[in-house]
Amino acid sequence: MSGEKRQASDELASQQLVKRPNLGPGSSTALSRFNATGENGALIQTAPRTSGLEAPVMQLSGHSGEIFAAKFDPTGNNIASGSMDRSILLWRTYGNCENYGVLNGHRGAILDLQWSRDSSILFSASADTHLASWDLESGARIRRYIGHEDIVNTLDISRRGEELLISGGDDCTIGIWDPRSKNAVDYIQTDYPVTAVAVSEAGNEIYSGSIDGDIRAWDLRKKSQVFSMLGPQDTDTITSLRVSPDSQSLLSFSMDGAARTWDIRPFAPTERLIRTFDGASRGLENNLIKASWDSDGKRLAAGSGDGTVLVWSNDTGKLLYKLPGHKGTVNCAEFSPGKEPIILTASSDRTMLLGELR
Repeated sequence: MSGEKRQASDELASQQLVKRPNLGPGSSTALSRFNATGENGALIQTAPRTSGLEAPVMQLSGHSGEIFAAKFDPTGNNIASGSMDRSILLWRTYGNCENYGVLNGHRGAILDLQWSRDSSILFSASADTHLASWDLESGARIRRYIGHEDIVNTLDISRRGEELLISGGDDCTIGIWDPRSKNAVDYIQTDYPVTAVAVSEAGNEIYSGSIDGDIRAWDLRKKSQVFSMLGPQDTDTITSLRVSPDSQSLLSFSMDGAARTWDIRPFAPTERLIRTFDGASRGLENNLIKASWDSDGKRLAAGSGDGTVLVWSNDTGKLLYKLPGHKGTVNCAEFSPGKEPIILTASSDRTMLLGELR
C-alpha cells in the first residue's frame, strides 16, 4: 500500500505547555493504603513502606473526562495521562505528584500514549484519527501524523534500532511511522479494526489484536503475517498487548475479562497459549482496558469494570491482589519501569491512583 493514504493539511500551530496551578485539596491527596484483599478475601495488613512515594497511595485528579491512557516515562519519574476531555496532563511521580503541564491540540479523546526512549518526546493517539508528537521541554506540538481514516485506538514504539511508531485503528490498518515525517512509511491492511498493537523487542515483528479476538504476528519488513494466536471460542475484542521484559512472551487482555500470556519465541509450539488469568470484569462501557507487566516480568496487572485492579503472579497464575479505590472502570494499570513496586491506575471516574505494593 502507499505510505500516504490521503492528503490533508497539517496544522503546524504549536500548542504551548500550560503550567498548571495547584488544583486544590483534591489534586494529589495522600490516601490510606490500598484496602487490598488477597485471593481469600482477607484484609492485607498495612506493611512497611516499599517505595519513595510521598504516601503509600496518592490520588491524582484534574481531568474532566474519563482517563483512557496513563504511562510512566522510561525513568519512572514522570507520568502522562490522556482523557476523553482531549487533553494530556503531565505529572511528577514523586513528591506531591505535581501536575506540571497540559498539552492541548487533539480534537478527540486521547486513547493511547507512548514516551520516546529519552523521555523528551511524547506520542499520542486519538479518536480524531491523528497521532501527534510533543516536545516536553517547550510543550509545542512537533508534528501531527496524518493517514488513518478512522479512530486511532493504539500506539507502540520500537525499543531498539531505528525509532518507529506503530499504530492501529478502526480503519483496519496498522500504521508504520518514522516520527520525523507526518505521513506513514507504510501500512498493513487487516480484515478487522485494530484495537491493540505491540512491537517485539528486536523490532522485527509487530503483534496486533482486533475485534475478532485473535492475535496476529507480522513481519515488519515483509508486511506479511508470520503466525496467529487464536483464543478460546468465546474470546472477545483484544484490548491490550504487551511484550514481556524478557521478550519471550506476550500479554493480552480482552473484553471477556481474561488476561493471557502467549509464547512468542521463534520456534515455539503451534499452541502458543501459556496461561489464562481470570477474575476481571468487562464493564458496561466496553472500553479498551490496558494491562501491563512489572519490570521483572514476575507480575502482571489489568484493570476491571468493577473499579478494581487485579495483580497476578506470572509464574503461578495466582491472584495476588485485588485493589479497590476507583468508582468507575479502571481503563489502565501500569507498573513503574523502575525497581520500586509502584502501580499506576487510571479510571473512568476521572482520577488516577498511584500506589505501592509489597
